[in-house]
Amino acid sequence: MSSFPARAVVDLSAIRANVRSLAAHAPTAQVMAVVKADAYGHGLLPVSRAALEAGATWLGVAQLGEALELRAAGITARVLTWLYAPGAPLDQAVAADVDLSVAAPWALDEVVAAARAVGRTARVHLKVDTGLGRNGLTPDQLPAVLDAALRAQAEGAVQVVGLWSHLAFADEPDHPTVHAQAEVFAEALALVEGRGARLEVRHLANSAATLTAPALHYDLVRPGIAVYGLSPAPQLGGPADFGLTPAMTFEAQLVTVKPVPAGQGVSYAHAYVTPGETMLGVVPVGYADGVPRHASGSAQRPGGPLLVGGRRLSVAGRVCMDQVVVDLGPGAREREGDRVELFGTGASGGPTAQDWADVAGTISYEIVTRVGGRVPRVHVDPEHAEPVAAPQVEGAAR
Repeated sequence: MSSFPARAVVDLSAIRANVRSLAAHAPTAQVMAVVKADAYGHGLLPVSRAALEAGATWLGVAQLGEALELRAAGITARVLTWLYAPGAPLDQAVAADVDLSVAAPWALDEVVAAARAVGRTARVHLKVDTGLGRNGLTPDQLPAVLDAALRAQAEGAVQVVGLWSHLAFADEPDHPTVHAQAEVFAEALALVEGRGARLEVRHLANSAATLTAPALHYDLVRPGIAVYGLSPAPQLGGPADFGLTPAMTFEAQLVTVKPVPAGQGVSYAHAYVTPGETMLGVVPVGYADGVPRHASGSAQRPGGPLLVGGRRLSVAGRVCMDQVVVDLGPGAREREGDRVELFGTGASGGPTAQDWADVAGTISYEIVTRVGGRVPRVHVDPEHAEPVAAPQVEGAAR
């Protein structure tokens, strides 16, 4: 057992339920569960297996190393990886039957070279930049790269299996860029198929578009944050409104409870001063563990929310590297060892990752993915009788 006094509990049953819900929102498409960044901090391998068990047929990762880790673990489902630099070991990806995104002319050259080196056909998805202005071939670059890819396909070096893009404003379904990008994607698709590419999948929809834009589902949807039960468009609805359940609960233990007088400064720079006699509690997690320093609290501004003894309180004073303080109030009954919930499902009035995002001025994606590596991940599975052992070593998470 880890001696670290906090943990991130990941409910794999919630992951499965979320994947099923997403599949129901896109009944005409396959589901690619995006498990990049260690499954958004939830644990790459346990989450990937749960998503596949729930009906996902693809997995998506940004980095090549995570794709190879999935293969090394025995996962044989289709895997797409899309972010690599010149000189990356693409031969390993081709040999492992990992699908590769081609988002620049140089990338096609390196994929073809890798395929020739290992004597195996590389499966590629051409990525077109339809307006996000990030990774991807511009519409002007696409024809030449497509022609080169089809020449390489004729010799058996590659197989063009997919065309894809990414939306800039999917969380605002009525934003004009959504329609504009959809038109550019349709034009690119007509070009690719018109020149003879026989695509297996066409994919544009992320979490928000999966839930709100059925016209953009095509053959495959790529939900990320929604797999983990968080809303990709909180201004339109919370997780429950979209049939989702947050999968991660971040919890810790009180390590100090002590009485202090009125006027006691709390934490660095005394941004918070006790208004009267009270009890202070110390929670042993801080910004090294992913607690946002922007969620510090003062007399003028409550800090990040905490559930302590069934009461919703907040961080008092500056968030430190390893700890935060909570004002428990006069006569508090909490003691050292008692549980503190930083965020979870929101049941019984508890805080959520979105609540922390609102306080810190960010998005829920960042809150869950930034939970630090020394915080153990504990995977539980109420659908099964036994808890699932976390793959990490003691006290650590990838």
